[in-house]
Amino acid sequence: MTESLDMEDVGLAPSRTARRTSKLAIVGAGAVGSTMAYAALMRGAARSVALFDINAAKVEAEALDLGHGIQFMPMAQVVGSDDIAVCADADIVMFTAGAKQKPGQSRLDLAEATIGLVRKVLPALVDVAPDAVYVMVTNPVDVVTYAALQISGLPPTQLFGSGTVLDSSRLRYLIAQHTGVAVQNVHAYIAGEHGDTELPLWGSASIGSVPLLEWTGPGGSSFTPEVREHIAAEVVGSAYRIIEGKGATNYAVALAGSRIIEAVLKDEGRVLPVSSLLDDYYGISDVCLSVPAIVGALGVGKRLPVPLSDDELAGLRSSADAVRSVARQFGF
Repeated sequence: MTESLDMEDVGLAPSRTARRTSKLAIVGAGAVGSTMAYAALMRGAARSVALFDINAAKVEAEALDLGHGIQFMPMAQVVGSDDIAVCADADIVMFTAGAKQKPGQSRLDLAEATIGLVRKVLPALVDVAPDAVYVMVTNPVDVVTYAALQISGLPPTQLFGSGTVLDSSRLRYLIAQHTGVAVQNVHAYIAGEHGDTELPLWGSASIGSVPLLEWTGPGGSSFTPEVREHIAAEVVGSAYRIIEGKGATNYAVALAGSRIIEAVLKDEGRVLPVSSLLDDYYGISDVCLSVPAIVGALGVGKRLPVPLSDDELAGLRSSADAVRSVARQFGF
């Protein structure tokens, strides 16, 4: 008679033993936070999603509403609470809570209220999830990210901002619209502040393998200085238009956030223009700005030395000065 094998005897865990699954925590159950949870669930980015918000009724309702749709998504577990313990042992924390941007208000105008919230909430988050990768999404994201690093004491690899991932998506969308080429074949980045001083890196942009500045597509849709200036202005102004029309941006920023989540949880080593603490990047230091960087399980890694024209380097330095001056106003 054949003797049955004990699973543990051959180094295998019993089938009913719970396995460690990826956990995403989202701080703030407003328009951005709840939509980001939805986007991450739809993409199957994490098996466990925790929503935290000080408004218990709102966060519990958002989690319940999301949970009712799990049948139609990749399998996951969703919980919502006003107890910060719900974020315990998270692998990644997306910080979306903050003051709401009003029509006509710049992102930098939001700094004071949002930094106060970060000072109140972030230390408690680090206590319950010390090993998580932290991604600041709240505006003004570059100043908030710099402040969060000082407040938390976390290393600059472990905490960074969502930066210009969304802005770069807007840029690629507009380039695709101008050329008629699929947006997935457009490669271009916005660098600098996530805000009014951001700049497109035209010199390194390409469509397929064709440098963008050499592009002459159907109908002669080349990128003249006038075309580039119009597109850059539209990238900066589009958020203000959306806020004026519907009160908040949520869909695209949630999808951009879900791409960052996947890069971390799946350890993709994906190149993303996130906002991180720069240390002698083309001579720029001690400021959080967006430049293309490698993002994986440990957070943000190498910042890529993208070739910059003299004008682009001057623009990046100007953006750094603008962000740094605001941070100094708040004692950072």
